[in-house]
Amino acid sequence: MIIWLNGGFGAGKTTLAAELHRRLPDAVVYDPEDVGILLWKWLPPNDDFQDLPSWRELVVATALALRRHHADTLVVPMSLVRDAYRTEILGGLADAGEDVLHVFLDADTDVLVRRLNARAPVPGQANDWALKRMDAAAASRQPAGTLVLRSDLLGPAELADEVLAALGKTTASGHPLSK
Repeated sequence: MIIWLNGGFGAGKTTLAAELHRRLPDAVVYDPEDVGILLWKWLPPNDDFQDLPSWRELVVATALALRRHHADTLVVPMSLVRDAYRTEILGGLADAGEDVLHVFLDADTDVLVRRLNARAPVPGQANDWALKRMDAAAASRQPAGTLVLRSDLLGPAELADEVLAALGKTTASGHPLSK
Protein backbone atom coordinates (compact mmCIF):
# COMPACT_ATOMS: atom_id res chain seq x y z
CA MET A 1 0.00 0.00 0.00
CA ILE A 2 1.14 3.51 -0.78
CA ILE A 3 -0.24 6.34 1.35
CA TRP A 4 0.24 9.55 -0.64
CA LEU A 5 -0.11 12.65 1.53
CA ASN A 6 -0.95 15.61 -0.68
CA GLY A 7 -1.96 19.16 0.16
CA GLY A 8 -0.72 22.70 0.11
CA PHE A 9 2.58 23.78 1.56
CA GLY A 10 2.13 24.04 5.30
CA ALA A 11 -0.83 21.64 5.38
CA GLY A 12 0.95 19.18 7.68
CA LYS A 13 2.08 16.40 5.33
CA THR A 14 5.49 15.91 6.96
CA THR A 15 4.00 15.96 10.47
CA LEU A 16 1.34 13.43 9.50
CA ALA A 17 3.97 11.23 7.80
CA ALA A 18 5.97 11.18 11.04
CA GLU A 19 2.86 10.24 13.05
CA LEU A 20 1.97 7.47 10.60
CA HIS A 21 5.54 6.19 10.71
CA ARG A 22 5.41 6.13 14.51
CA ARG A 23 2.31 3.94 14.29
CA LEU A 24 3.54 1.91 11.30
CA PRO A 25 7.24 1.50 12.14
CA ASP A 26 7.86 -0.96 9.30
CA ALA A 27 6.64 1.57 6.75
CA VAL A 28 9.14 3.54 4.70
CA VAL A 29 8.69 7.31 4.48
CA TYR A 30 9.68 8.36 0.97
CA ASP A 31 10.04 12.07 0.21
CA PRO A 32 10.10 12.68 -3.57
CA GLU A 33 11.68 16.07 -2.91
CA ASP A 34 14.93 14.14 -2.48
CA VAL A 35 14.58 12.96 -6.10
CA GLY A 36 14.28 16.58 -7.22
CA ILE A 37 17.34 17.64 -5.23
CA LEU A 38 19.27 14.74 -6.76
CA LEU A 39 18.26 15.80 -10.27
CA TRP A 40 19.38 19.35 -9.53
CA LYS A 41 22.86 17.97 -8.82
CA TRP A 42 23.04 16.89 -12.47
CA LEU A 43 20.79 19.42 -14.21
CA PRO A 44 20.61 23.19 -14.01
CA PRO A 45 18.12 23.97 -11.24
CA ASN A 46 14.81 25.31 -12.50
CA ASP A 47 11.97 27.00 -10.63
CA ASP A 48 10.26 23.70 -9.75
CA PHE A 49 11.69 20.22 -10.19
CA GLN A 50 8.14 18.88 -10.59
CA ASP A 51 8.21 20.44 -14.06
CA LEU A 52 10.95 17.99 -15.05
CA PRO A 53 9.46 14.93 -16.79
CA SER A 54 12.39 12.93 -15.41
CA TRP A 55 11.35 13.87 -11.86
CA ARG A 56 7.83 12.55 -12.35
CA GLU A 57 9.12 9.36 -13.98
CA LEU A 58 11.72 8.77 -11.27
CA VAL A 59 9.20 9.44 -8.47
CA VAL A 60 7.05 6.59 -9.76
CA ALA A 61 10.02 4.28 -10.43
CA THR A 62 11.50 4.92 -6.98
CA ALA A 63 8.19 4.32 -5.22
CA LEU A 64 7.75 1.04 -7.10
CA ALA A 65 11.30 -0.09 -6.27
CA LEU A 66 10.89 0.81 -2.59
CA ARG A 67 7.61 -1.11 -2.42
CA ARG A 68 8.97 -4.11 -4.30
CA HIS A 69 12.19 -4.45 -2.31
CA HIS A 70 11.86 -2.70 1.03
CA ALA A 71 8.37 -1.96 2.33
CA ASP A 72 4.84 -3.26 2.40
CA THR A 73 3.71 0.28 3.22
CA LEU A 74 5.13 3.45 1.74
CA VAL A 75 4.20 6.87 3.18
CA VAL A 76 4.79 9.68 0.69
CA PRO A 77 4.44 13.31 1.89
CA MET A 78 4.50 15.37 -1.30
CA SER A 79 2.43 18.23 -2.63
CA LEU A 80 1.26 17.67 -6.17
CA VAL A 81 -0.12 21.11 -6.90
CA ARG A 82 -0.57 20.60 -10.64
CA ASP A 83 -3.51 18.37 -11.43
CA ALA A 84 -1.80 16.89 -14.52
CA TYR A 85 1.26 15.88 -12.49
CA ARG A 86 -0.91 14.30 -9.79
CA THR A 87 -2.76 12.34 -12.46
CA GLU A 88 0.50 11.25 -14.10
CA ILE A 89 2.16 10.09 -10.88
CA LEU A 90 -0.80 8.46 -9.14
CA GLY A 91 -1.89 6.96 -12.46
CA GLY A 92 1.58 5.51 -12.99
CA LEU A 93 1.46 3.87 -9.57
CA ALA A 94 -2.03 2.49 -10.20
CA ASP A 95 -1.05 1.25 -13.67
CA ALA A 96 1.78 -0.70 -12.00
CA GLY A 97 -0.78 -2.42 -9.78
CA GLU A 98 -0.13 -0.46 -6.60
CA ASP A 99 -2.91 0.24 -4.11
CA VAL A 100 -2.73 3.96 -3.37
CA LEU A 101 -4.62 5.81 -0.67
CA HIS A 102 -4.52 9.42 -1.80
CA VAL A 103 -4.97 11.77 1.15
CA PHE A 104 -5.43 15.49 0.61
CA LEU A 105 -4.85 17.74 3.62
CA ASP A 106 -6.99 20.82 3.33
CA ALA A 107 -6.72 23.95 5.48
CA ASP A 108 -7.83 27.55 5.32
CA THR A 109 -5.39 29.79 3.50
CA ASP A 110 -4.76 31.98 6.56
CA VAL A 111 -3.73 28.87 8.53
CA LEU A 112 -1.32 27.83 5.78
CA VAL A 113 0.20 31.31 5.63
CA ARG A 114 0.61 31.35 9.42
CA ARG A 115 2.32 27.94 9.35
CA LEU A 116 4.60 28.99 6.48
CA ASN A 117 5.51 32.18 8.33
CA ALA A 118 6.32 30.18 11.46
CA ARG A 119 8.81 27.97 9.63
CA ALA A 120 10.34 30.70 7.48
CA PRO A 121 14.11 31.34 7.80
CA VAL A 122 13.18 34.90 8.72
CA PRO A 123 10.23 34.70 11.14
CA GLY A 124 7.09 36.18 9.64
CA GLN A 125 8.38 36.09 6.05
CA ALA A 126 6.85 33.05 4.39
CA ASN A 127 8.55 31.66 1.35
CA ASP A 128 7.18 33.53 -1.71
CA TRP A 129 7.67 30.40 -3.80
CA ALA A 130 5.28 28.42 -1.57
CA LEU A 131 2.81 31.31 -1.30
CA LYS A 132 2.57 31.58 -5.09
CA ARG A 133 1.56 27.93 -5.25
CA MET A 134 -1.33 28.21 -2.79
CA ASP A 135 -4.60 27.06 -4.30
CA ALA A 136 -7.70 27.50 -2.17
CA ALA A 137 -9.76 25.39 -4.61
CA ALA A 138 -7.37 22.42 -4.78
CA ALA A 139 -9.43 20.20 -2.47
CA SER A 140 -12.41 20.46 -4.81
CA ARG A 141 -10.35 19.12 -7.73
CA GLN A 142 -9.06 15.94 -6.14
CA PRO A 143 -9.96 12.68 -7.89
CA ALA A 144 -12.70 10.35 -6.72
CA GLY A 145 -11.58 8.18 -3.85
CA THR A 146 -9.37 10.86 -2.32
CA LEU A 147 -9.58 11.07 1.47
CA VAL A 148 -9.87 14.81 2.12
CA LEU A 149 -9.06 15.81 5.70
CA ARG A 150 -9.02 19.22 7.37
CA SER A 151 -5.58 19.63 8.91
CA ASP A 152 -6.61 22.93 10.45
CA LEU A 153 -9.39 21.22 12.41
CA LEU A 154 -7.70 17.92 13.30
CA GLY A 155 -4.37 17.34 15.02
CA PRO A 156 -1.72 14.90 13.77
CA ALA A 157 -3.01 12.03 15.92
CA GLU A 158 -6.58 12.53 14.73
CA LEU A 159 -5.44 12.77 11.11
CA ALA A 160 -3.49 9.54 11.49
CA ASP A 161 -6.56 7.88 13.03
CA GLU A 162 -8.57 8.87 9.95
CA VAL A 163 -5.93 7.60 7.54
CA LEU A 164 -5.55 4.29 9.35
CA ALA A 165 -9.32 3.90 9.58
CA ALA A 166 -9.51 4.39 5.81
CA LEU A 167 -6.97 1.58 5.46
CA GLY A 168 -8.98 -0.64 7.81
CA LYS A 169 -6.16 -0.73 10.35
CA THR A 170 -6.70 -1.21 14.06
CA THR A 171 -5.16 0.30 17.14
CA ALA A 172 -2.23 -1.37 18.90
CA SER A 173 -4.74 -3.00 21.29
CA GLY A 174 -6.52 -4.58 18.33
CA HIS A 175 -9.59 -2.39 18.47
CA PRO A 176 -10.79 -0.90 15.18
CA LEU A 177 -10.06 2.79 14.86
CA SER A 178 -13.16 4.94 14.87
CA LYS A 179 -13.77 7.93 12.67
